Amino acid sequence: MTIVSSLSPHMALIVSDTNIKYDIATSVSHIHIQDKPLIKTVHHAVFITSAEAELFVIRYGLNQVCNEEEISKIIVVTDSIHTAKKIFDMKSHPYQIHTTAILKELRQFFSKRQENHIEFWECPSHLKWNPHRSADKDSKAFKPVPVLPSKTSWDFCKKIDSDNYINLWKMTFQASDGKGNHFLDLMDDNLETIEPSYTKGGPCVVSQDSKC
Repeated sequence: MTIVSSLSPHMALIVSDTNIKYDIATSVSHIHIQDKPLIKTVHHAVFITSAEAELFVIRYGLNQVCNEEEISKIIVVTDSIHTAKKIFDMKSHPYQIHTTAILKELRQFFSKRQENHIEFWECPSHLKWNPHRSADKDSKAFKPVPVLPSKTSWDFCKKIDSDNYINLWKMTFQASDGKGNHFLDLMDDNLETIEPSYTKGGPCVVSQDSKC
């Protein structure tokens, strides 16, 4: 908590976290500004990916902070730095509705004073840093109830397709006579079998025209 208690009057700390259960995304931000009450925001959405939820809560947090006239430095803390990088990715991607809104907020923030700036910090959950752990706890406190089908995001549809291809790959590989003769199981640091993955910018993007 040291950094939170030592914030200068011109700094704002935005700590974000997301959690998905039963296809319901819960995104949380905690906004710390010296001598002001902690601002907590909680948002829920169905059938979106964790990346979409994370960008939305960063967008909302920045919207709150950029309107504070005395703030000249913003620190965004997230355990999804790979998602935050999408904000400055000029290539076409499915998150542009959020990144465009975030860049608009930042453009206005930077135009106020020359010294205004922003930093993005990565804080993996396993580090258990108190400010992030508090946001993580709030994101998991919500008890979701499965809902009837509703609007599904394009990226969520892509995730479902990728999951189906990975599951098909697993079943095909397990039934293959070649397993054990020409393949080795690769293990991670926790001695768990490494499987194809497309999450967090992983090397495997599964589609009908590609192979892992």
